Amino acid sequence: MRDQFKNSKKLGLNFSALALPTLMVSCMVGPEYIEPVAPIQPAWDVKDSSLARGAKSKVDLSWWRQFNDPKLNTLVETAYTQNLSLRSAALRILESRAILGISQGNMFPQSQAASGDFLRVRNPGGTGQNLNSTSFGFDAAWELDFWGKFRRSIDSADASLLADVADFDDILTSLTAEVATAYVNVRTLEERIDLAQQNAELQTESLKIVELQFEAGTVTELDVLQAKTLLVNTQSQIPRFQATLYKLHNALGVLVAKDADTIRTLVKGGKGIPKAPVKVAVGVPAEMLRRRPDIRRAEMIALAQSSQIGIAQSDLYPSFTLVGFLGSSATDVAGASLDDVFNSDNVGFTFGPTFRWNILNYGRIRNKVRVEDARFEQAITAYQNTVLNAAREVEDGMTGFVHTKKEAEFLRQGVDSSKRATEISMIQYKDGLTDYQRVLDSIRSLTQKQDQYASVRGTIATDFIAMYKALGGGWEMRDREEALPLEIRQKMMKRTNWGEFLDVPEPIQVSESSAKG
Repeated sequence: MRDQFKNSKKLGLNFSALALPTLMVSCMVGPEYIEPVAPIQPAWDVKDSSLARGAKSKVDLSWWRQFNDPKLNTLVETAYTQNLSLRSAALRILESRAILGISQGNMFPQSQAASGDFLRVRNPGGTGQNLNSTSFGFDAAWELDFWGKFRRSIDSADASLLADVADFDDILTSLTAEVATAYVNVRTLEERIDLAQQNAELQTESLKIVELQFEAGTVTELDVLQAKTLLVNTQSQIPRFQATLYKLHNALGVLVAKDADTIRTLVKGGKGIPKAPVKVAVGVPAEMLRRRPDIRRAEMIALAQSSQIGIAQSDLYPSFTLVGFLGSSATDVAGASLDDVFNSDNVGFTFGPTFRWNILNYGRIRNKVRVEDARFEQAITAYQNTVLNAAREVEDGMTGFVHTKKEAEFLRQGVDSSKRATEISMIQYKDGLTDYQRVLDSIRSLTQKQDQYASVRGTIATDFIAMYKALGGGWEMRDREEALPLEIRQKMMKRTNWGEFLDVPEPIQVSESSAKG
């Protein structure tokens, strides 16, 4: 009898060994993901000699270095290592990697537990003999991935991880552009303050001349009042500019996680408004699809949602599970001993397949499938909308860059003309050949033209930044793991076993001979 049991046990194990591979490579329900069609044109519409278009024109991914401004480079580097939003995005990547590990673990036995007990049993009513009992064992359950539910879960978690990686890249792209834009605005406002102070000095000298002539009786009080009004209007702009500059320092400080005083020290001694290059490479729209992280994120979200349809559909079919238990038990009743728990005759086991099928679900499962399918179509639509918006942002950036440069050239000519007109009107006024209104108009025009020219020069730089942000440049510059400072990684490793997820480098040991050398 024992031999027959051994043979049947051996036969059952052999059958399971043969059936298991068949079950594991079974079919997968749900749709296979197909890359959505991207509604994009073959070439950019904006044409200008300053734009290098076509497949051979390579977009400069470190575009901020084209300004040749060391202080801007320092701020971008600081923002990468210190910005808190970017650090949060890096932590979300770690979270997604751990979630992917959970999904991968579901491909193996989902339940594995050792258990045991030692119990004192008292019979009710005081009848019979009280006894002690003990047992221990090991049980496991393995739901086979017959319909691809767990494999779809891995695909979904993997796509979600890639979406979080793309989100990190997108935040880095925006961060780089925001730092550069804030820096350009600081430099632009500094120049506007300098121009306002220079014009206030010019208008003060003009007021002194008018006052002398008024005292001499050659002009009326009206000329003096007009000169004072122009001076006061110019002086009133300076506090407003200074308040805005202070706010820009604060905004830049948030981006690089520094206080405003540190920012003022970092930007002190700059060389004026950064100048954009004369000719820039913009490539072709197809490159933008591969480069822009928000487009990759939108596609990965759609891919993750596509797998959710298959996960929901798998609930329409029966699930198959291998269960098993191996254990031993003993009591001290009727002369038995608790030590018998270690006797091989008391060891028992159960092993075999089971199945479960939710046959009466009243449409809940099918409606769950419909929910996931509708969400997938929403994700596809969001992807297509992201592509359209990305192309629009590039075209808007190029249009702004090209036309603002043309505007700046006209304003430069206007500044030159206003300077000459101011000089001539002042000479003629001193010689008594014209009234003060001519001088007033020429000084006012010069003040406005100089301020507009400085503002437009800053707009050229910010349009250049917006154009390269839209092209998706700036996220390739660093390893994502460097976004987490060493002290943060060490703290997390001390608190939790992160394994290879957080590789904390060993401190470098420097020998005495090397230090001396």
